[in-house]
Amino acid sequence: MNGMGRGMAAVMLLAAPVSAQEVHRVAGTDVAIYNIAGRAEVRAGSGSEVVVRMTRGGADAGELTVETGEIRGRSTLRIVYPDDDIVYPELGRGSSNTFSVRSDGTFGDGGGDNGDRVRMRGAGTGLEAWADLMIEVPSGISASVYVAAGRMSAQGVNADLRLDVVSGEITATDITGSLVIDTGSGSVTASRVRGDLSVDTGSGSVRVSEIAGDAVELDTGSGRVSATGLEAATVNVDTGSGAVELLRVSAPSVVVDTGSGSVEIELLADVDLLEVDTGSGSVTVRAPADLGAAVEIDTGSGGIDLDFPLEVRSVRRDRVSGRLGDGDGIINIDTGSGSIRIVRGGGL
Repeated sequence: MNGMGRGMAAVMLLAAPVSAQEVHRVAGTDVAIYNIAGRAEVRAGSGSEVVVRMTRGGADAGELTVETGEIRGRSTLRIVYPDDDIVYPELGRGSSNTFSVRSDGTFGDGGGDNGDRVRMRGAGTGLEAWADLMIEVPSGISASVYVAAGRMSAQGVNADLRLDVVSGEITATDITGSLVIDTGSGSVTASRVRGDLSVDTGSGSVRVSEIAGDAVELDTGSGRVSATGLEAATVNVDTGSGAVELLRVSAPSVVVDTGSGSVEIELLADVDLLEVDTGSGSVTVRAPADLGAAVEIDTGSGGIDLDFPLEVRSVRRDRVSGRLGDGDGIINIDTGSGSIRIVRGGGL
């Protein structure tokens, strides 16, 4: 895999020894960092450039090269690995995965060319090399960090961030700006985010708390979703399999869809829209006394319990429709199997 060479991004390299820390600077308002193996920590920076402090590791670390340049409209810094067979002991003995890396060292950002297949293992033969990165992002920058295998964290950053890992856990706290988190496999934890939040994990639990933005989107193919203290215009949660717990939610629109798993929602205020759909699992909604909406409740198998006076339009064994309070707003709750409860208990 060969890099594209130096381009518009400015780079400064200090200290050449493999075991020493190298410092690179990347200029631009939209910056992307790519590294196949290693940990990445994102912290607040100063000035106008993104600073990348790189520490090499592994017997073959000296073979890694650093390439820069503008790619698809962004200033980039890419750690290029000169082999398609990589050993990264952090994965653990017996672990392996494969992914695609383009010839310019980029991956995972929908850039078109699928690139070459790269295999990474925790032990065995191959290029034993990785790079741990400390990335300092100044205010007002849009920064994306892509890692194929390794843990990633971000703290205290005042910037729009995208954190993307093929395999590995991601944590983020005290972020001001939009935050996009994507991991193919691994848990996600985010707290104290002041901006839109989007989380997508193919497999792994999602835990978020104290989020204030226009939109909160949480998606996991398999894993529990737990959220506390959400203040947004819209909250959307989608999980293929796993329980969903949303506590202290203040949002006009709340939509939850899970293929299998119980759902618990605590609303602090009335809603314009509440939709809950679970293939299998009970649903409990705690809401303030002034809750008002047109209500449709359907359960294939399970009881229905309402702690609010309901003006009934129609009722069957497994389906109830009617009006709560002032009737403004819509509440639709559907479970293939499980009880449904709407009880008093939320509110500011």
